[in-house]
Parts: sequence; structure tokens; C-alpha cells
Amino acid sequence: MEEHTMANVSNAQQPAAQDAPARAAVASTGETIIENGVVAKIAGIAAREVPGVYALGGGAARAVGAIRDALKSTDLTQGISVEVGETQVAVDVTIVAEYPASLQKVADDVRAAISLAMAEYVGKQAVEVNVTINDVHIPTEDDTLADLAPAVDGADSRVL
Repeated sequence: MEEHTMANVSNAQQPAAQDAPARAAVASTGETIIENGVVAKIAGIAAREVPGVYALGGGAARAVGAIRDALKSTDLTQGISVEVGETQVAVDVTIVAEYPASLQKVADDVRAAISLAMAEYVGKQAVEVNVTINDVHIPTEDDTLADLAPAVDGADSRVL
């Protein structure tokens, strides 16, 4: 490949080299520590994105979670516990599945989503992802009406 240079027609002083941007020296040693809470949060986000997952956590955790949601402070680690090693991670997740989803398929999809998230975002192999389904959410007419009801305080309303 031919290299082309431009002539200095303005007689101005040119920088010495413009071939490649200067690269900052990158440290080749050091340690990256990813806290357990961060790993749990990533696992929780991955699990929530799986179709058929209604909620994460057991009954008491979901009750506290409902209060947090009302205060706009969702706990993304709810229903998740992790054990993080040097190169591997183990995850336990408790979910509430949507009815009539296939429970085994939902569990398999949660397992796959968490394993992928651990590899992509944490850089560690998920050697074990245990999924506990502790409830099944059956949609009721009240759920549908609550979704269709206008916001009480008008904060979420687009029109008056």
C-alpha cells in the first residue's frame, strides 16, 4: 500500500509524526474485582428479561419489592444469590413464573440468559445456575384493569 504525504504549503511548523494517534501506556498488571452485588444485579437483570418470568424472589422479598417499586427503587438483586470465584460463578435464582408458560422452558431460558450474561458482562463462567420456581402468577381481571387504569397522580399521563 502506498503512503501519501501532503506538502507543507503554508511553511508552518508541522508536528513530528502524525501517522497514528499516540497510545497511552496500558498497564499489563493489576486486579479487577467485581463485587458479589454487581454480579447478582447482572444476573437479576438477565433473569427479568426472560419471557415467562413474572417476578423474582420469594413471598416476603416480593412484598418488600412491591414497596420499593412504589417508591421507584427496585432491588435488582431480589431473589438472586451468587458465589463468585476467580474464574467461575454460581448463581441461585428464585422466580415466579407466568401462567401458562412451560415451567421447564422458563427455567432453562433463565439458566441460559444468566450464563450468557455472566460470560459477556462479568467475564466468568457460570458453572451452576440453580432455578427455583416458588410460585406461578395467574393473570386476573384485576391485573388487566390495573394496567389499563389511568395514573392517579397524573404523573404518567401524557394528556389532561
